[in-house]
Amino acid sequence: MTTTAEWQTHLRLPGGRVECTVRQSARARNLRVTVDPRAGTVVTVPNRAARGRDEAERMAEAFLGQRERWLRRHLDRHSRQRETVRAFGPVCDGGFVRYRGVAHRVRVLRPDGRHRRTIITREGGDAGDELVVALGLGERRGLSEILESWLREKARLAIHREIDRHAPALAVAPAAVTLRDTRTRWGSCSRSRRLSFSWRLVLAPPEALETVVVHELAHLRVFGHGPQFWEMVASRRPDHRQWRRWLRDHSLELHSALEEEAAA
Repeated sequence: MTTTAEWQTHLRLPGGRVECTVRQSARARNLRVTVDPRAGTVVTVPNRAARGRDEAERMAEAFLGQRERWLRRHLDRHSRQRETVRAFGPVCDGGFVRYRGVAHRVRVLRPDGRHRRTIITREGGDAGDELVVALGLGERRGLSEILESWLREKARLAIHREIDRHAPALAVAPAAVTLRDTRTRWGSCSRSRRLSFSWRLVLAPPEALETVVVHELAHLRVFGHGPQFWEMVASRRPDHRQWRRWLRDHSLELHSALEEEAAA
């Protein structure tokens, strides 16, 4: 048997059929399930545990049947996230982008000869908040690239502002801070005291961004996630659970932001 094989199927659970991917892997030691907003439900079955597809599917079916309540809860949450993504639509003139937790309509102004460089301003009014993109002469970037560049700079400023506010209180100092576009983590801390953050945190409410910054700064004192670590996080953000949950519940939405076409 090959090292890894996977296929799409429908498994029959007590609460109804569930579409999922069954993956057989020679590297897997135990059955496991992951539920991803994009990839859906994936059940991994060790090669040594099943001789073929039929047996692998029976094992996956029994495995999910024992965890159906948990599975349905995650599938419902991901369904709500996809509805939000569809409501926001693709990035375009007149579309919406979340910034600091608030939905902003994007308004694009064509070059009028007054600006050589593209300028983005945040405006508010009776009709709601807007990000106004005044295109400069000769602007060749697409709207997504223009907005991402602006948002990255706003994220950099916001993250460094929170580091400057919380690092002295925690008696820590990062060796370096970088921004990336990670898909699995909002932030990370290396053994070399380097911190990395997702620029997409600037799309979330400021409290969520601050929570992630505090989380990574606390790792400069305590590398694991034991009681001492969480006490340190709570000392700076007592409501950290609420904002970690917010990021989890809006993960697909934030990672789909600025896509040219609406997510399916």
